[in-house]
Amino acid sequence: MSNAAPAAYLFCRGDHTLKVTLPTPLVEYTDGLREVEASGKTLDDLLQDLDRQFPGIRFRMIDEQGRIRAHIKLFVNAELERSLGAPLATSDAVIIVAALSGG
Repeated sequence: MSNAAPAAYLFCRGDHTLKVTLPTPLVEYTDGLREVEASGKTLDDLLQDLDRQFPGIRFRMIDEQGRIRAHIKLFVNAELERSLGAPLATSDAVIIVAALSGG
């Protein structure tokens, strides 16, 4: 059993907490924070934890079919990751990039 607080243990926090950098279009969900922490053993777990902390943020990145939206790019340690099942380590850094559109 982990030494993390009981509530943290229930929500997968503690041993798998990672730093996540967000693009400007998503900071409206985080009260202006560009960098937050989230937990997860996979990229999907991490995005679900982000949504638990900041309701609605996951839907801006993942569509109704559970796929990464076309305008969103997820990077783990500066490498583009296309699989939500990708495993994460506590040393990983996740950067979320949103493509700009318009004209």
